[in-house]
Amino acid sequence: MSKLLRFYLSSTDTYHHQSVYDLIARSAKRYGIAGATVFRGSMGFGLSSELRSDKFWEFNIKQPIVIDMVDEEAKLKGFLDSLRPMLEELPKGFLITMQEVDVVMQKAGPKK
Repeated sequence: MSKLLRFYLSSTDTYHHQSVYDLIARSAKRYGIAGATVFRGSMGFGLSSELRSDKFWEFNIKQPIVIDMVDEEAKLKGFLDSLRPMLEELPKGFLITMQEVDVVMQKAGPKK
């Protein structure tokens, strides 16, 4: 059964001076996850933060980030376990969810 692994982060979250969302996406590629998409949100909030927006008059660059990846449950759980040391060191809050999905069609593009 396929699962959707979803990370909710902030664009300003870093780990050893690197963007957490970039590290997660690149780690997913190396781990062999079928695919990952990083979304930058225009507005959002979490349990411990204020509402953030990308309205042009605001100079705050902090924006919500969502990373989606779909693959087999065992592979996603293994990948999540590989990230655990980094995630446990993060000083800020985040949310990770996993839910069942029905893949109705999948076609690989040409390999590069």
